Amino acid sequence: MNLSVIIPIYNEEKTITACLTSLAQQTVPFELIVVDDGSTDKTLSVLSKFQISNFKFQIIQEKHQGPGAARNLGAKNAHGDILVFVDSDMTFAHDFLEKLTKPIEKGETRGTFTKAEFVSNWDNIWARCWNHNQNIHSDRRIPPDYPETAPVFRAILSSEFARVGGFTTGVGWTDDWTLSRKLKYQSTATFAKCYHANPSTLYEVFTQAKWVGKNEFLTKSPKWIVFNFLRYSIFFSCIYGLFGVVAYGMLEYLVFKFVYDLGIVAGLTESILGQHKNK
Repeated sequence: MNLSVIIPIYNEEKTITACLTSLAQQTVPFELIVVDDGSTDKTLSVLSKFQISNFKFQIIQEKHQGPGAARNLGAKNAHGDILVFVDSDMTFAHDFLEKLTKPIEKGETRGTFTKAEFVSNWDNIWARCWNHNQNIHSDRRIPPDYPETAPVFRAILSSEFARVGGFTTGVGWTDDWTLSRKLKYQSTATFAKCYHANPSTLYEVFTQAKWVGKNEFLTKSPKWIVFNFLRYSIFFSCIYGLFGVVAYGMLEYLVFKFVYDLGIVAGLTESILGQHKNK
């Protein structure tokens, strides 16, 4: 089967080169579609200078609408039987695409994800704090005991994607969950190895947390919103932050927890005020 790899990007001038270089070393052929979601930094300049000779490579531009809309636009321009969705801050083992899509090609499943996803910047203190905050205490992005199915697809038959009209847009952080809801089934596990960066500066921690704070699980009802404003208040930031300092032996965790929770509160506030849910 033919593969189409789709990457939504938004202000990723620092990460996109490593991502594309890693993809260029894959063991199977594919076409690559990069969808720029209205970047305001030097991302497009970096892309225009990048040279790849061993696969098709096209760049599509759109106004900032979020990754779900960008992935849908990429899928509309794809020619592959299988669509693969990755992020611009990811890098990959050379056989990542082969292992990720093999169960689909063999007819064992219609879509897959990978459990072999690791933190690429584990040497960074804030990246480690991010994992601890997710209750993952190793360099894995997905814990080893994670279930064999997941609501997020890394690869899927293009016919299945088209059948339900792709991702639902405008929902923000959980846009990549919407496909499984529409399909009424989840992806199945593979062990295709890849690496994904966690936020590596306090600014990145704040902006990522703000995006998380806009998600539907935190804002599903007025009572739930009030609960989460309390849960991520300074009082509880201090309690959980001090616990992390002791449990993980990291003084920086207290600072991380304040910044992360402040980002969540900012996201909650923007969501209540009706602002867009994009990053």
